[in-house]
Amino acid sequence: MKKYLLALLMGSIAANVTAQDDDLLKKLEDSSNHSIKVSGAFKSTRVINAHSLEMLRKGTLDTRILHRFGLVNNGIDQLFGLDQASMRLGFDYGISNNLMVGFGRSTLRKELDLFVKARLLQQSTGQKAVPLSVLIAAGMLVTTQKTFSNPEPGFSDRSSWYIQLIAGRKFSDRFSMQLSPIFVYANTPFNSKGDKSQFAPGIGARYKINKRLALTIDYHYPVMDMDSAFSNPLSVGLDIETGGHVFQLHFSNAAGMNERAYINETTGDFLKGDIRFGFNLSRIFQVAGKKKRLTSY
Repeated sequence: MKKYLLALLMGSIAANVTAQDDDLLKKLEDSSNHSIKVSGAFKSTRVINAHSLEMLRKGTLDTRILHRFGLVNNGIDQLFGLDQASMRLGFDYGISNNLMVGFGRSTLRKELDLFVKARLLQQSTGQKAVPLSVLIAAGMLVTTQKTFSNPEPGFSDRSSWYIQLIAGRKFSDRFSMQLSPIFVYANTPFNSKGDKSQFAPGIGARYKINKRLALTIDYHYPVMDMDSAFSNPLSVGLDIETGGHVFQLHFSNAAGMNERAYINETTGDFLKGDIRFGFNLSRIFQVAGKKKRLTSY
């Protein structure tokens, strides 16, 4: 009798285990039908100069302070460029997780800039995986610096605009890369030929060293002929993450920190030592809604 009871009990346990395994497999199959969004390709909404693959979350305010000093190769007389400095103060806000706006003011040419940035696709994993993220950014800039020109330039002469496409992916937990071609139109010609438009393919990358540190690079290649004084903007930096702050130390040949300035008015050759030290400081504030944690790998 005991043998029959034992056999019955073992059969019941086996059936129960089999049913649990079937339920577990079904859950795994169901979960594979869902995609998981990938975030953290970059630790800031900017690589260094250019817009990055990242967006602000809904209700998040990003206060950004950017400094760029003079040329390091000016030597000790200019304290290796620290005696000279330009600055941009900006405020970016996440309207939704896929739409953000920003406003800034630069000391160089006393320029005001306004932009909007939208995410069209976001990289994801799973059965319906999306291989890359695609975003678009567009902005307008106005120079307010006084001039001695006669007649005085009007609003149209002082204004410019740009549109930029950003496409890339997070290849691993450590490495991310993007392409960021940009078209800039300025009503005031940027070279002696009278050209007002410029197209510049661009690339940005990030390599994560550890939890807090990452190396970044940001480069653009203007296609239209530039005057001999101008060069291609190249920046190399180190991102330092400290809680709600992202501190970016970098070296660049660009003095300007908005799209018109760094695309059309970068002077000096980075590879010949015409380098400026700078830093970007980003502080995030959650001003609306609740902070949500996004899944990443």
